[in-house]
Amino acid sequence: MGERYDERSSPVGIRIYVITMEEITNKVADSGIITINPEDYNQKGERFLLDIKPLLFQELILKEKDFREFIKNEDWSKYQDKLVAITCSNDAIVPTWAYMLLGLALEPYAKKVVFGDLLLLETVLFESAIDKIDFSQFAGARVVIKGCGDIAVPNDAYVKLANGLKPYVKSMMFGEPCSTVPLYKAKKD
Repeated sequence: MGERYDERSSPVGIRIYVITMEEITNKVADSGIITINPEDYNQKGERFLLDIKPLLFQELILKEKDFREFIKNEDWSKYQDKLVAITCSNDAIVPTWAYMLLGLALEPYAKKVVFGDLLLLETVLFESAIDKIDFSQFAGARVVIKGCGDIAVPNDAYVKLANGLKPYVKSMMFGEPCSTVPLYKAKKD
């Protein structure tokens, strides 16, 4: 409820203040705009970057015998339910099969394994979640893709979300319902 003050004068010159209570309306809520928060598609779980640089001879060359020994003796259970990105932070000579062996060793434990950095891991996780959305539920809707939040959402997720929505929505905006940037408006037939 909102308050409105009216000043009135009495016949004897005394000022009288009349307080009128008015209903406050939320125009954004009444607009029928649907807000889609990309954060809702964030997969929960601990992220881990497995950098093989320390496993390399002089941090440059992979020695197969030593690497296979590491694979054999490592306690892979410490990666239980983790989301893992495998990388080498050095410009080193690492054959493809080495990353494959790491992936195979992690597979029974980790929830997800990718080759790349943590940004690529986030991109893959968001892409996987967005692929599961039934965009037809937004047919004819006016939507806002929320832009600000508590976690970093990869730009790729925003692009994928916008492309998935476009065939169905009446209009699409980016930002917050009270302050948006128009992205798309369906043509009238």
